[in-house]
Amino acid sequence: MNPSASGWIYKLLLVENLSTNLATLSTETFYKELRKNGFIYGSNVGVFKNYVSKQDFTSEEICKINLITAFKYIHSTSKTDTVFIDSVLDFYIHINAYKSSFFSELLGGKKNVTTLEKIIHKRVQIDDNVFERSFNYFITNALLFTDVLAYKTFLKTENISEIYLQNFEASIETIVVQTLNSKIQKSDYDTSLIDLFEQSRRYHDTAKMDYQDALLHISKPLEKHYIMDIACMAAWGDSVIDKREYDFLNTLSSDLKLRTSHTDEATKAIHTFYETHKDRIALLSSKNIVKTFYNNSSEMVKKLISRNSKRLLKELRESKDLMKLLTQSTVRELNAEEQKRVNNQLLDIFKSIPSLAIFMLPGGALLLPIVIKFIPKLLPSAFDDNRLED
Repeated sequence: MNPSASGWIYKLLLVENLSTNLATLSTETFYKELRKNGFIYGSNVGVFKNYVSKQDFTSEEICKINLITAFKYIHSTSKTDTVFIDSVLDFYIHINAYKSSFFSELLGGKKNVTTLEKIIHKRVQIDDNVFERSFNYFITNALLFTDVLAYKTFLKTENISEIYLQNFEASIETIVVQTLNSKIQKSDYDTSLIDLFEQSRRYHDTAKMDYQDALLHISKPLEKHYIMDIACMAAWGDSVIDKREYDFLNTLSSDLKLRTSHTDEATKAIHTFYETHKDRIALLSSKNIVKTFYNNSSEMVKKLISRNSKRLLKELRESKDLMKLLTQSTVRELNAEEQKRVNNQLLDIFKSIPSLAIFMLPGGALLLPIVIKFIPKLLPSAFDDNRLED
């Protein structure tokens, strides 16, 4: 089986009678198996239950296999008469119906397994030149389990609420930021990492939540376990969970009404995972992530802006409000409302330029401040009276 070639999903579903095997697993076993293989942490190192034993898969290919396997488990253990492939396609179509998505050109075609393979490829695969793997995994692939949780809700209602997705993503952000803020001593890198998380939401129109509000949107067992593991991953980023972080994790576990031993179990799991696979994956440290992001994103954004300068300049000139805000951003800090307007209008423009589709990816909005940095050089000199030519 080759997860990078057409037909791999059908082959996977036939391997080892996958459907029957999955249906016999408990929810706890299913989740822990995904976590053990790194899917929950965004660093895929093994295939679920070794259903496929081939050893030369890339991490992205393993991620594809684990994502489809997770979908299949949810489908196999739910009460639905819809064919598996159709149900996953329907799920992504519902998501595409109300939010900006780079799946749109794929979902315009026929509903078949080939379309699903393209969607999964786009959902998992990101050009290695865009982000280094540590950042890619942490911001993007670690959030793939939200697709699985949303799919589970979708199968129950044959619909998926935009509010559910918005609130759950905002809850993840709130919990992660709270975890990072609980450190006894925060470095400049920790502060920068918090800023990156706060800008990484796909649903930018959603207001930020406080901690208590976030807890209200985390009610199902899988959601609680996932949130705890993401929080532990954030706390363990520097390989040390200090007392304040541990106390916060205990409080979070209690507030989620998990068993008292859950904090120890979750922190042991993240420690074991990274100690076991430290030679295969990048260390999830805040310094590593932040340095990777800022060191690699600027050149990539500069290249994209340069390659699309004529089209982008035309679109910017037609957006008077955006031009006004960008001009003001060169002499003062924009407030939160103004920043949101800039982000939304830039993303609308990027949707019309295919080669800028990277900004539509989860976490793509993190690049917008860097975009704004380079845009003044694209515009006429009157845009910035104080600009000095290089």
